[in-house]
Amino acid sequence: MNSKTWIQKALSTCLVAATIATSSMITLAGSERVAGELTISGKNFNGETPFVKINGEAAQNGRSIFSSSTIVTPENVGAVINLGKIGKIELSPNTNLTLSFNEKSITGNLLAGQVTVLNAAETVTIKTIDGTTSNLAAGESAVSTIGKAQDDDASSDGGSGWIIWALVLGGAAAGIVIAATSNNNRITVGGNSTVISPTR
Repeated sequence: MNSKTWIQKALSTCLVAATIATSSMITLAGSERVAGELTISGKNFNGETPFVKINGEAAQNGRSIFSSSTIVTPENVGAVINLGKIGKIELSPNTNLTLSFNEKSITGNLLAGQVTVLNAAETVTIKTIDGTTSNLAAGESAVSTIGKAQDDDASSDGGSGWIIWALVLGGAAAGIVIAATSNNNRITVGGNSTVISPTR
């Protein structure tokens, strides 16, 4: 009788433990990460299937996007990120956006290009590289023009780098000429020796 009671208690304990373990697994499986779906538009110059880069890796249509991902669209290729009930945003070509989202909101850091909100449950907060923060509703866009303006300046006159090099080389040449013509045609070559010009 005592052995039967002990066995029943052991079985009951095992049954309770199995029920708790199973219910916790169901709970964990139900709490999935929020993900967006990528749709790409446009075409590459060489005729290949268009792609964008997500965290540095090439990605094509249907790719899942998770929060804190960096999406970069190349020239002539745009992308739409569908986050379901949370909202949908569009990235223009030549855009660099770090996108963060949860069940209620969408935020992003826009380094270059343009982001347009197609629809959203709440306003979408976009911060541009110049520090401006915009709260966008459906149909509104945020543009980062700093990177674009730098590229335009560099392409219009070849960049300002050549001016710096020209000044450095010009200064060095002037220094050599001044040193060679000063001190009565005497040039110190090294140590304490002095070379005197034969025309003197």
